[in-house]
Amino acid sequence: MKMAFYGSSLLSSYWNGAATYYRGMLSELAGHGWDITFYEPDAFDRQKHRDIEPPDYARVVVYDATPEACRAVIGEAVKADVVVKANGVGVFDDELLDGVMDAADPRALRIYWDVDAPATLAELRQAPDHVLRRRLPELDFVLTYGGGPPVVSAYEAMGAPVCRPVYNALDPATHHPVPPQDRFRADLNFLGNRLPDREARVERFFLEPAARNPDGRYIIGGSGWETKGLPGNVTHIGHVGTADHNAFNTSAKAVLNIARDSMAEVGFSPATRVFEAAGAGACLITDAWEGVELFLAPDEEVLVARDGQDVTEHLRALTPERSRAIGEAARRRILAGHTYARRAVEVDQLLRGALAARRERSAA
Repeated sequence: MKMAFYGSSLLSSYWNGAATYYRGMLSELAGHGWDITFYEPDAFDRQKHRDIEPPDYARVVVYDATPEACRAVIGEAVKADVVVKANGVGVFDDELLDGVMDAADPRALRIYWDVDAPATLAELRQAPDHVLRRRLPELDFVLTYGGGPPVVSAYEAMGAPVCRPVYNALDPATHHPVPPQDRFRADLNFLGNRLPDREARVERFFLEPAARNPDGRYIIGGSGWETKGLPGNVTHIGHVGTADHNAFNTSAKAVLNIARDSMAEVGFSPATRVFEAAGAGACLITDAWEGVELFLAPDEEVLVARDGQDVTEHLRALTPERSRAIGEAARRRILAGHTYARRAVEVDQLLRGALAARRERSAA
């Protein structure tokens, strides 16, 4: 079975939080026999910041960010049994969606895979003539990496025949415990790019607690923070490649997850960082969002904070022993129920079942 996947980047996590998700999902789907080609544009300096080489589980086609190159890769869609357009490619998103859905073989499955569903839905509500809204009824599936019942209801109300969450998860071969490193040692570490719909929450959940504890050490990783005024005890270390995520997570007393505004409001949207931290056995503090208990048990496998004061109190009460116990419990929970291997079984069954049903209808 051939899959053509049009996404932001498989090779680079630079300004591309979906990279871990793509790698985990597609590597496991390849193990189920899928022949995958991933199409990604040469844009936003991602190719200059590759953190993996082309993998053996997918053929990666890097195309120029030009209309001509875009049209060329659109033409490849006709060869696939399943055509996937992900959101957030960043260049020619509308043209890609229209183009690959038109170019796909009539017998192929057409899928929109949304890695930022709350933001996408907000955009669709403001633009009734949006290309995605127009194409929704023609799709076979909308798959999302978060959002739960609110997102499913919203997408199907707009015309999607089927919307199915395929949540973030853990690839234990990639994210696992490693020895701590001095360069990442701190009371609290946070990793995330500076984005308009996250910055206020970073101030409230990370920077304000740091300012209240001037004797503590805090590390913030990610792009964009170099121009942000930071408390003196906060160290900004810039982009952190995926090869360093394990050490980043294991070296601090606790690791902080901060959802973007839209994902926190919708809930049921655990970020890849949640699973990376749990896979490394780190003690995770997360801002509060609906549905967290579906993935980790509060106070046992994760610490939940309603505001910066909660973050401060969690850190004050956290002993090394309790930090280790929470991290180990989180790792056991995620390994038991939230790996990409499990997610891929669900997706593989969904796609093969839909393809088989379509062939039966065609033969009748």
